[in-house]
Amino acid sequence: MKIPFTKMSGAGNDFVVVDNRTKLITDPENFSKSACHRHLGIGADGVLLVEQSDKADFTMKYYNADGTHGGMCGNGGRCIAKFAYDNKIVQKEKFSFSALDYIYKSIRHAPELYEIEMKNPVDIRLNIDLLVKEEKFIVHYIDTGSPHCVLFLNKNHSLKDLEEIDVIQIGKSLRYHSKFSPKGTNVNFVQLIGDNKIKIRTYERGVEDETLACGTGSIASAVLSSLLYEYISPIGVKVKSGETLEISFKKIMEDIKEVKLKGSAKNIFVGEYEF
Repeated sequence: MKIPFTKMSGAGNDFVVVDNRTKLITDPENFSKSACHRHLGIGADGVLLVEQSDKADFTMKYYNADGTHGGMCGNGGRCIAKFAYDNKIVQKEKFSFSALDYIYKSIRHAPELYEIEMKNPVDIRLNIDLLVKEEKFIVHYIDTGSPHCVLFLNKNHSLKDLEEIDVIQIGKSLRYHSKFSPKGTNVNFVQLIGDNKIKIRTYERGVEDETLACGTGSIASAVLSSLLYEYISPIGVKVKSGETLEISFKKIMEDIKEVKLKGSAKNIFVGEYEF
């Protein structure tokens, strides 16, 4: 079977995007594992499927590279919004899509610049002491549509240089830590660089590797920078790819509302995949 697709990038987070409104793909788990393979497939962090919705303009279904059904993906949300606009699935600058029974709103600012109104963060847990291979870390937990564990370098002195951190080994240990079982967590390493700007690196659950960007991880890191270090919205988040995502929100006491994620969404190439 030949599957038409578009390879897209959201700030370096890459996806295989397919219009699946006619149910061309009936086995998304195996399709994702096959298509996302970096050597034997197209190569991507995940698969985005556009499907019908009776609540919004369309439905987004996201599958990780390992075939698991993912949580919300902010970078993927911007990519699928661009895909829907470019392919005339929607024909307006502001529109909505559903994902995991939640309605997200999208704004097209430019051909390669989109903004998504995200979920309010929940289940915020600060200053958790964790022991990993006899090393103590101070971490924070937050759910921004996907679960995230966040470590700030200034509170974890063994993590001296963001560029030299062993993101994969430490990230994997925290991702599978019993504290976050059974579903596990994404892991973000954060450096404060001043002027309401941060740099992050992310180990992503489901990809089981470091990714060049993570939208919900950027939101998690920005929100915690505000709660812990009085950073003010909008907060610039420089991701591994070198691009900067803009996270904006309203902070009322300790409540975070009206979270928005703005950043790039780009077409890389289009083709047909033999599946």
